[in-house]
Amino acid sequence: MLWLLAASMERVSQVHTFGKGMVIAAPQVGIGRAAALVRTPEGELITLLNPRVIDESAEADEKYEGRLSFFGVREMVPRPLAIDVEYADIDGNARIATFVQGLARLVAHEIDHLEGRLYTDRMRSGVSTISVEQYTGTGQKWNYR
Repeated sequence: MLWLLAASMERVSQVHTFGKGMVIAAPQVGIGRAAALVRTPEGELITLLNPRVIDESAEADEKYEGRLSFFGVREMVPRPLAIDVEYADIDGNARIATFVQGLARLVAHEIDHLEGRLYTDRMRSGVSTISVEQYTGTGQKWNYR
């Protein structure tokens, strides 16, 4: 199962630069499991099996997000700046990790998929969609101060 996720991630990354990192969930490639792979902007691969957000910061921000299945658009999505996630790693070890800023955004986005939510469910009402051509952040990391 994980090799299929990794192969799918590799195929997508060959046609697009993901400066903010990249994530893929098992259901996106037809696997009915609670598993996700996260590739950080630095190239580290994090495997999340049965992940669950157990805490999140009150402090949040809004940044543009996209989806492979809605690839031509980007929308502003509010997310907490830090999340604590309980999960099993690739070796089956139970772990709890804190993810912050952009990595928190990537992980939360993917956990949403595993729980049957899309980022559009988190958007504020009245927020406009922009085309990927209008989006100026392609290939760049998110900016945090």
